[in-house]
Amino acid sequence: MTSHPHDPGEPHPAEGHAANGEDLAALLARLLEETGKTQKDLAEASGVKYPTLNAWITRTRGTSRVDPEQLRALADSLRGWGGSVTPKQIFESAGRPVPGPSDAEREARLLKIYRGLSARQQRSLLGIAEEMASSSRA
Repeated sequence: MTSHPHDPGEPHPAEGHAANGEDLAALLARLLEETGKTQKDLAEASGVKYPTLNAWITRTRGTSRVDPEQLRALADSLRGWGGSVTPKQIFESAGRPVPGPSDAEREARLLKIYRGLSARQQRSLLGIAEEMASSSRA
């Protein structure tokens, strides 16, 4: 008998687990129950498309390529409803490194530097940033 790589009953091979052993599917299911909200409520509040959220919860889609802003939005929405979760737990449960805090001043400084570069330098900088982001996901 062959094993299917995306068996809904099993975690996706690229998935991680939060410190308490929950993957993203288990964590979200628990928090939805805790807050009395539905998947559709969470999808609407976080801006994540319902089919995508449902696929994460049913483990039919992996989370290794999830946009970090989507994970932050999930955490923010759940916390807004009284759910006991931190962004760190959400990232860990998705098997993703926890990004550093966003700082408006640092972002503005980086954007100013970027805008001062030539087109070639901007492409190089983007390549470096993309490489850094992909290596942090691995």
